[in-house]
Amino acid sequence: MPIPDYQTLMLPLLKVAENKRECTLKEAIEILADEFNLTEQERTELLPSGQAFLFSNRVGWSRTYLKKAGLLDSHKRGTISITPRGLALLKTIPDRIDNKTLKQYPEFLEFQNYKRDGESTTSIDVAPETETQTPEEIIDNAYQRIRKSLAQEIIDTVTSLSPSFFERLVVELLVKMGYGGSIKDAGKAVGKTNDEGIDGTIKEDKLGLDIIYIQAKRWQAGNTVGRPELHKFVGALAGQGAKKGIFITTSTFTKDARDYTPRNETKIVLIDGEELAQLMIDYNLGVSSQRTYEIKRLDGDYFEEG
Repeated sequence: MPIPDYQTLMLPLLKVAENKRECTLKEAIEILADEFNLTEQERTELLPSGQAFLFSNRVGWSRTYLKKAGLLDSHKRGTISITPRGLALLKTIPDRIDNKTLKQYPEFLEFQNYKRDGESTTSIDVAPETETQTPEEIIDNAYQRIRKSLAQEIIDTVTSLSPSFFERLVVELLVKMGYGGSIKDAGKAVGKTNDEGIDGTIKEDKLGLDIIYIQAKRWQAGNTVGRPELHKFVGALAGQGAKKGIFITTSTFTKDARDYTPRNETKIVLIDGEELAQLMIDYNLGVSSQRTYEIKRLDGDYFEEG
């Protein structure tokens, strides 16, 4: 079954608190994961950001909303316990507890509406289509959409530039990733080999213990790179006595190309346009920060009384 959303988890979580009287959030997460028969893969599925487990995050937000409504409390750090109000709600035998249910409590309404000094009250209710997502999921998914749009813009821009600019871009990216030492040293090799299937070389590390050969194809999206192109590249590597190569394209690789493994000890890494754009974003090449948001959590260690 799909991983339940945070509102679906509210009633089961409140029942766990009733049955256990007091338990840690970690214990509640394990109990609920068992109750919903989640697989190990579902239990360890990450948010789009990769910074937290999806199910744990949803249970955590379910706890937060129940606490804001006065249905749960934390008498000890890291624990949850049901309140008299929570017990009273369970006595009504509800089929479901969700945000609509919680709106009957003034504390929850106050939580959903905030007021800054000199400003009118502003609602932070989420849109109906996002009510199944926690605030972190909404932010993560929006971030991924922005990143995907930026990646496509990068690809479109790169394919419109000259081949020589693309080759320099490739080298600069690899240097930012830790290869080749300086841009100056690495850049000398680009376009100098004049071997079929090779556009340049770069040092594997800053000490130059090994050389990696580069093939860079600035192709339009519809022009995919097939296995014959890789055969040429591997042949060119063999002609240089080389064992390592990176094949980068702004387009894509065919399935045959992805499945291709050279028979000798040659090792090649394939990077398509999407991967290239994502690496450029990760290593801040050709992009600049527009706005930064920090999501902070309570530092429990700070409040620990020794």
